[in-house]
Amino acid sequence: MPTIQRLPELLINQIAAGEVVERPASVLKEVLENSLDAGACAIEVQLQQGGVKQIRIADDGCGIDRDELGIALERHATSKIATLDDLERVATMGFRGEALASIASVARVTLTSRALGAPHAWRIHAGESSPSPAAINAGTVVEVNDLYWNVPARRKFLKSEGTEFGHCDDTFRRIALARPDVAFQLQHNGRVSLRLAPGDMRRRCGDILGEEFLEHAREINVSAGGLQLSGFAALPAYARASRDAQYFFVNGRFVRDKLIQHALREAYADILHGSKHPAFALFLDLDPAGVDVNVHPAKTEVRFREARAIHQFVYHAVGRGLATTIGEASQHTPVIEKTGDYVQTAQHQIRLPVEEPRSTYGFSPAVSAPASSGAMASFFRPALNPPTPQSLPIEASDRDGAPLGYALAQLHGVYVLAQNSRGLVLVDMHAAHERILYEKLKNVLDGAPATQQLLIPAVFGASAKEMACAEAQRDTLAAMGFDVAPAGPAELSVRSVPNLLARADIVALMRALLAELIDFPASDVAAARRNELLATLACHGAVRANRSLTLPEMNALLREMEATERADQCNHGRPTWVQLSMTDLDKLFLRGR
Repeated sequence: MPTIQRLPELLINQIAAGEVVERPASVLKEVLENSLDAGACAIEVQLQQGGVKQIRIADDGCGIDRDELGIALERHATSKIATLDDLERVATMGFRGEALASIASVARVTLTSRALGAPHAWRIHAGESSPSPAAINAGTVVEVNDLYWNVPARRKFLKSEGTEFGHCDDTFRRIALARPDVAFQLQHNGRVSLRLAPGDMRRRCGDILGEEFLEHAREINVSAGGLQLSGFAALPAYARASRDAQYFFVNGRFVRDKLIQHALREAYADILHGSKHPAFALFLDLDPAGVDVNVHPAKTEVRFREARAIHQFVYHAVGRGLATTIGEASQHTPVIEKTGDYVQTAQHQIRLPVEEPRSTYGFSPAVSAPASSGAMASFFRPALNPPTPQSLPIEASDRDGAPLGYALAQLHGVYVLAQNSRGLVLVDMHAAHERILYEKLKNVLDGAPATQQLLIPAVFGASAKEMACAEAQRDTLAAMGFDVAPAGPAELSVRSVPNLLARADIVALMRALLAELIDFPASDVAAARRNELLATLACHGAVRANRSLTLPEMNALLREMEATERADQCNHGRPTWVQLSMTDLDKLFLRGR
């Protein structure tokens, strides 16, 4: 056996560097976090050759005293913790005291700093014993040159210059997103790639993720039990093919946590299906004692001391934020007014002669009406005892709590056209009705669903699999309001259905439902597949394309949308309506040019 011996300090640091310094982006992350811990208000980053040749970070933080420059490059040297209690309540980005030493073991590092009140700066190169005078403004400059110059085997694993810069850019954006109060600038090969001025969180999210993200996002701001979640979560219309627009921070630290990821997937499960990924920028703040950040040297993994409470808080906060009704969301949506050859204001609004009198719009949702014909009769009925008929100015829509305005016409039996104070509203009537019906089904089936006996049972031919599935899932179907029984060796009979689906195509609906149930054991359906089954029911029960609607029915649909949670998107994540402002319409006709 070889004798046991102590490893050289350089080798120890190089071993640690294997975990801390994976690539140039890892170096950038560690140094940027140190700059933020130093209280920097402005940070400039310069990269050469994707960060492999040089990474230079300059900040205007508190700086480092001359006598501490050499210590800063030593392993396990830090100003951020001193006791176990400090470690259990870490409130800074860095705390392990090994990043600079690890970086210095695989690159040529120069540290220049001028502490507050010092007459001039001092500079030290890794490996030197004492610093020398230098000239910079207050703050610190860290230069990391020739990454892995002394470990050629590791350098071979680095990718192309463009790829490495892409990783650096991602890291830079994550850290900049967490601190909107700090100014950031990123240069690559002498060219400015990104410049960010200090501002609020909304502005910084727009700078990093784009204005389109903000246009499709709901603001989240929820506090409970010492927890706070803030930021923005995008609606399914902005769903991505990859996870490139997912940012989650815990006490300002970007993390990838399975618990959080699961909570967010559950929050989006009701509105986003398929292979698409949601986009969000969310910030969770809690007592530092409630989260352990000392899990991995890279510090992107955390452990929560009350994991279930955190999961439920994030799930409900995001779920409720995405579930706000159109009416609630419109209260926070600014009205964009047109300036130029005419002005759109509440006092000067164009009125169209096709407006219907107030009596046709159904303003009394609490009053029941007699049944009318058509597949939508159960949901969209004009109100009884309406106010005195009179012409209703369209600008009154916002004041009357009708942000989607009032119907003008139906286009090709597919879209409803409505006018509100902002301009034109286009509604996909099937998608909108599908969401309304889905939410109604969820509420109804939470208890014993009201059912309707069919005067003439719906009988249809069924395959052997469908027959077996109907028998195996008999209890599941009954819990959903369906009475299904064999009517022959290869026939099924549907004798009752939920009230909400009484006017749907029963045979087509039942075939789709059985197709969903065939591959799943009866014990798994209720818990794991319930909402997906309800989505199938809603899709087949919703009003179909080419169904002609009257103006009262169209307006009733708009009012139902405004009162329904998640009505911005259908069960498959598609938008149910879009707004075209007067400015958008003017651009189409080149008005004002």
